[in-house]
Amino acid sequence: MSADFSEFGTVLVTGANGMLGQDLCPMLEDSGYEVIETDIDNLDITNEIQTRNVISDVKPDYVIHCAAYTNVDKAEEEQEKAELINAKGTENIAKACNANNSCLVYISTDYVFDGTKNSPYEPDDMTNPLGVYGLTKFHGEQAVQKYCPKHYITRTSWLYGHHGKNFVETMISLADKPELKVVNDQVGCPTWTVDLSDAIISLIDENADYGIYHTCGGGNTSWYGFAKEIFDQMHMDVNLFPCTTEEYPRPAKRPKYSIMDNQGCLRDWKLALKEYIELRVE
Repeated sequence: MSADFSEFGTVLVTGANGMLGQDLCPMLEDSGYEVIETDIDNLDITNEIQTRNVISDVKPDYVIHCAAYTNVDKAEEEQEKAELINAKGTENIAKACNANNSCLVYISTDYVFDGTKNSPYEPDDMTNPLGVYGLTKFHGEQAVQKYCPKHYITRTSWLYGHHGKNFVETMISLADKPELKVVNDQVGCPTWTVDLSDAIISLIDENADYGIYHTCGGGNTSWYGFAKEIFDQMHMDVNLFPCTTEEYPRPAKRPKYSIMDNQGCLRDWKLALKEYIELRVE
């Protein structure tokens, strides 16, 4: 089924103050959309009545649902909170979108997969989350599919951007350590928020078929490879060493292989990283 909207319209963005939202909102405006920015202060997605009322009042053509519980490790001890935000909150959004004939764009994650595949994940591959975060995001996917036929589910991965805590800035902050070890047996696709925003806007601009899309950076690397590329592009001499997941245990299990096939919708991750670094504000 194809979308049937005019080229431009009104877009309500949840989580507009987040790392993705702060890049996405101005890019939507530059593309000709009227943007309604919401965040926890004016839209609590876990409040079903408020969610219904806000979306009913605005009657947006599109809702891009960026708001989420994203602390992967803390979710292991806060399962109810993560489920409330990522699953129930998304269900509230999906129902409200359907009631107002709005198209819903839901930002999901590579962590819906268990990493046991040895070739890039396709959108219709079987999901099997390893941790609470991935499970609650998958429950959000299910709610979108159940309650809002007009939807795009965009799975992304290893997200970084200028407006939030991220791996790139963490590595740069640790560059002066006597020795820095980074996991080398987890591989995935680094994704810049600007490139993800471009992909989302393209989906709605082009009236793409509804369904699931993998919107991650092109190519792939390990966390160690990602760190090495950051330091190479920053011209930093860092005492960097690869290590295993077992050497750096975390509360939440992560898929060791979370490479997704993006079907060419985003450029190579190294090119995106180069532009990100060039635009950094020291």
